[in-house]
Amino acid sequence: MNMQFDKTILVTGGAGFIGSHLVHRLVQQYPAYKIVNLDNLTYAGNLENIKDIEHYPNYAFERADITNHDQIYALFEQYKFDSVIHLAAESHVDRSISDPLIFIKTNVLGTATLLDAARRFWKGDYEGKLFYHVSTDEVYGSLGNEGFFLEDTPYDPRSPYSASKASSDHLVRAYHHTYKLPVVISNCSNNYGPYQFPEKLLPLFINNIRNNKALPVYGEGINVRDWLYVEDHAAAIDLIFHKGKMGDTYNIGGHNEWRNIDLIRELCRQMDEKLGREVGTSEKLISFVRDRAGHDMRYAIDATKLKEELGWEPSLQFREGLSKTIDWYLSNQEWLDNVTSGAYQKYYEQQYAVA
Repeated sequence: MNMQFDKTILVTGGAGFIGSHLVHRLVQQYPAYKIVNLDNLTYAGNLENIKDIEHYPNYAFERADITNHDQIYALFEQYKFDSVIHLAAESHVDRSISDPLIFIKTNVLGTATLLDAARRFWKGDYEGKLFYHVSTDEVYGSLGNEGFFLEDTPYDPRSPYSASKASSDHLVRAYHHTYKLPVVISNCSNNYGPYQFPEKLLPLFINNIRNNKALPVYGEGINVRDWLYVEDHAAAIDLIFHKGKMGDTYNIGGHNEWRNIDLIRELCRQMDEKLGREVGTSEKLISFVRDRAGHDMRYAIDATKLKEELGWEPSLQFREGLSKTIDWYLSNQEWLDNVTSGAYQKYYEQQYAVA
């Protein structure tokens, strides 16, 4: 059955952590939109994150590499996308330090490939078109004890990861100014919540506490991050996609600054309570390790523009969001075990096996 859709949106990285939450939201809230989820299913992409919506009539999954221009052009030809929401990226700082070139390839070349596909297929007819690029607060560098990142804060990336994301942001703006491509960019603070790959701090430490394993904390644990619940990020992307000003940048932050060590102690406290352990048991697992190379001291986002112009603000306070997050991982032990063992990667072969 051929269905007519009001929009056909390409979401890149939609099997990843943030992307899967966004895809869920768009598929379920906008039945008149066709949502095409493109993911290369590298280590952090997991189709189990979105298996509950895979039979929706307004949803399709495509496995492809955003750096492969033939694959990307073929998909534009097939689906006639009028919108792109680009989340696909290599995103783990530690991995970028050990293997920087893959970050340059995926984050820079991949973004350029998507931009050029949109430019070529839209051919200057930009009515109803949008290229939305999802970026990070890490492009701004590192803050001292005072101040916040604003939309016009000069870029000062400090890791191969943040440098690759800064490069992709510049490319998006260049295509806007040079070709008049309709774009918006958002830069977000640290996300947390369900379906996050367990190399990241919170799912890693939840799993380690569950298994009575060490909690490795960089340096003295005094680095400060701003934390945002992932569903609030997805809601912000939805709002910016529909109402953001063309060519603009929006900072998305949680107004939730925590020193790493304080966050970990709060996590330990809640885990002890939820697991029925004596208070202080989990905190004994903390182990201080050599600091990460070039470790930024503090990130903090000022999301005033997003609130004043579009009316967005976070729905959850951190302790409540952290409690919900812990509950999800403890209730979805099979998901966590599949991810940590690598078994989740078999789902694609089982679900999409070639006849």
